[in-house]
Amino acid sequence: MEKVRSAFDKHKNRLLAMKNVVGVGIGYKESVAASTGAAPKLGVVVLVKKKIPETELGAQHIVPKDLDGIVTDVIEVGELRLLNRTERGAPAQPGVSIGHYKISAGTFGAVVHDRQTGEPLILSNNHVLANGTNGQDNRSKIGDPILLPGPHDGGTLDNDVFGRLYRFKPFQKTYAETSCPKAAAAEFWANALFRLVAPAYVVKVKRQSESENTIDAALAKPVNPAKLNPQILEIGEVKGVAEAEVGMPVIKSGRTTGVTKGNILAVHTTVQVEMGDGEQAVFHDQIIATPMSQGGDSGSLVLDDKRRAIGLLFAGSDKTTVFNRIQNVMDQLDITI
Repeated sequence: MEKVRSAFDKHKNRLLAMKNVVGVGIGYKESVAASTGAAPKLGVVVLVKKKIPETELGAQHIVPKDLDGIVTDVIEVGELRLLNRTERGAPAQPGVSIGHYKISAGTFGAVVHDRQTGEPLILSNNHVLANGTNGQDNRSKIGDPILLPGPHDGGTLDNDVFGRLYRFKPFQKTYAETSCPKAAAAEFWANALFRLVAPAYVVKVKRQSESENTIDAALAKPVNPAKLNPQILEIGEVKGVAEAEVGMPVIKSGRTTGVTKGNILAVHTTVQVEMGDGEQAVFHDQIIATPMSQGGDSGSLVLDDKRRAIGLLFAGSDKTTVFNRIQNVMDQLDITI
């Protein structure tokens, strides 16, 4: 190790001055081990934006095969930049802050495509892109502005409209407002009685929902599709779709906690989720995983260890994470990944 460190210290500045080099470190030359079966050798690792044939480089910019007898290795890492998830100017790619103009902020989950038109769209939750609407409550409407970053992270209508609400799956709370005349009459007479015996209280009659929620999902159409980068921040390209299995390792990239990993605990699960303001909704056919998210990570795409999409994160606690089956999301929003 001392000889490697000596070579590193001696040649570091010269290597950093080379064209295309963005970093220098100490590591193993894996390529030799892979081709010969021998144990990997510790050496000087040179990080470059892109591997370029030596014939296209001047002699002074070619990394030597060894430095004072210490092996070198060249690794392509791309252009290094700050990983900005929440501030204005963040990259327009999955894993960063986004949101309907009336909410705080959630996560840009994935770039998907409309099955009918093929156009690229932004996937996240209903409660991130559509303000948690049931489609009849005027919480949002098609065409509403979508901000990147979300309002909580400084996104404004003047500067940060990145897309427009395009499609969403309404979801029903356990008990919903009703326009039934009989319910209205019952509410009227109940409140008349309460004004006599308990004037500080008000009765609200609500209808128990008969609908089954299976997804919390919505789509936005980007104002400028050319600015979309489909690679998930710090994870990369999505490699397809897969079904979740108990015990499967999973990973996500979210606005709040960045890249986190977990394992699936249960599938085909029915859960009751707190929706805020004391209201609840029941979701069927959900996937349960170990804790791997916090507030603001809602909308993150969940992938297996082969980078195949398996779910859309929408809820959780300090002990667990809950996400929709990705096939349900694709079928009900009519999209492909």
